[in-house]
Amino acid sequence: MSKILKFFDRHLAYVMIIPAIILILLFSILPILESTRYAFFDFQLNDQKKSGIYMTSNYNMPLSDETFEYIDYYLEIEAATVQKADTIQYINRMRDDIKGYQLNLKSILGSQTGVVETSRENIQVIQAINKDIKFAIDLLYSMDDVFYSEEDMQAVASELETCIIESNFIGLDNFKQILSDPRVIYTLSITLIFTFISVFCELLLGLALALIMNKAMKGRGLIRTFSLIPWAIPTSVAALMWSYLYNGSSGIVATAFSNIGLIGQPTELLLTAKAALGSIIMADVWKTTPYMALLILAGLQVIPNALYESSSLDGANKIMQFRHITLPLLKPSILVALLFRTLDAFRVFDLIWVLTGGGPGGTTESISVYAYKVMFAQTRFGYGSAMVLIMAIAVGMISYAYIKILDVKLIGE
Repeated sequence: MSKILKFFDRHLAYVMIIPAIILILLFSILPILESTRYAFFDFQLNDQKKSGIYMTSNYNMPLSDETFEYIDYYLEIEAATVQKADTIQYINRMRDDIKGYQLNLKSILGSQTGVVETSRENIQVIQAINKDIKFAIDLLYSMDDVFYSEEDMQAVASELETCIIESNFIGLDNFKQILSDPRVIYTLSITLIFTFISVFCELLLGLALALIMNKAMKGRGLIRTFSLIPWAIPTSVAALMWSYLYNGSSGIVATAFSNIGLIGQPTELLLTAKAALGSIIMADVWKTTPYMALLILAGLQVIPNALYESSSLDGANKIMQFRHITLPLLKPSILVALLFRTLDAFRVFDLIWVLTGGGPGGTTESISVYAYKVMFAQTRFGYGSAMVLIMAIAVGMISYAYIKILDVKLIGE
């Protein structure tokens, strides 16, 4: 018993982090690995032949059985409709041949059910059978007789090719397509513009707000509390609130901008490309400036007051103190704030989705919004996963660049 207690005592830290590791594996690592796997396949839910991950050739047995049943059903209808004896004899032979083809398929593929993995040679045999069936159907409807279900028969017969599922592994083709996709390039440029302008404005305003909150004054706690309210509001709620303010018919902000001449009419605020992007940036700056200020305020709190007192004795004014004391000592905090906000802004989705949905005409569409549309509107999960993977790589590069800069500054200090 004592040995067990000693073991747990020595390894308690590892035991305590096991739940966190399990959660990270389940909700972070595994989804990333699965998304990475999808990126190398032409995986599309709106295409029956590409609605799964297939490395080899496969055959859809349930769909095949259903298709053969419908073909036989329509042949039975045609046998009751046609008027010539030769046509009836031909239809009866076709029905016997269809049964023979089914038995041949089962002998090739065995007694397996569902989507069956098979060889390329078997697929070629099946394609030959499908070709024979198609030829027989075309020959039937070329006869001089009265038919009832030609269109339905042709539509059902086309499903025989759908039963054949080729490998949808395409390697790096999704990534090549992304690099040549003009919409990806455009949405990436919109994302970079949004990120640069919003983070720059948030840095300046956040620094000013942090300096105000750091001053010794009456009601400082109340000022800090009210300053953090915008950041505490959920982004989707804040976006909905700003959509009311930007409303062309009753929005206060839209009306005010129109009165001072920033826009021609209040309705232009969310209906023109530049105005809509500017509106999104303004809403984001309002929402996340307090977060930037909070991070910078943490850095201001650790700067000793003695430095300011000694510099004032040496004749330094407020501007000189800010330039030579505050900024150099605040650089690590600023870099951390920039890192967090840049990564968050680059992945922006909910603010744009609620305010404009990427409109008007896709002019405010970020790379995250476009990836969402590709994956869930077009159900092209392979292409969308490749796009998300490229986003993850870009975020990693940004993180690495900031961390390298941060390390250099820290060592320099």
